[in-house]
Amino acid sequence: MTDAPSIDPAERATLEISLPSAMELCKLGLATMIDIRQTFELEVKGTIPDTVHIPMFEVKRMLGDSLNEQEQEILDAGMPKDIDAKTFFTLINKLHHARDHLLLCICNSGRRSLAAASLLRSLGYPKALSVAGGFQAWKKLQPAAGAPAPTAAPATGS
Repeated sequence: MTDAPSIDPAERATLEISLPSAMELCKLGLATMIDIRQTFELEVKGTIPDTVHIPMFEVKRMLGDSLNEQEQEILDAGMPKDIDAKTFFTLINKLHHARDHLLLCICNSGRRSLAAASLLRSLGYPKALSVAGGFQAWKKLQPAAGAPAPTAAPATGS
């Protein structure tokens, strides 16, 4: 999930949404942004307000998928969150089906979120998309002075 090597340009075009479009859809109540970064990344870099945190490497491991060496290193860099299948699917179903929301995956730069959106689609969630540019793009959109700073505490899904 780190470099999304299996995603060709045609598939990428169907999986990716611009950050301004993603933010507008969330503002209109039509989508939910899911931050797939690891917990330590949120603590170090900050969070985007009103996102749901679902660390995707834990989900991938929970689903029985093997992690590549780089993914395992990232997972090992922090304290992995124990996420079980019931919790994961309950949260995703609540967002995707009950609210009829688009699932907008966001990571640090937009590479891992492509793989996460592809994974969610393979699990039966056709409204999963990746937010282009990720957290780095979001930070660039924030006004330099007087803007609320990213929070250090991870967002929780409810």
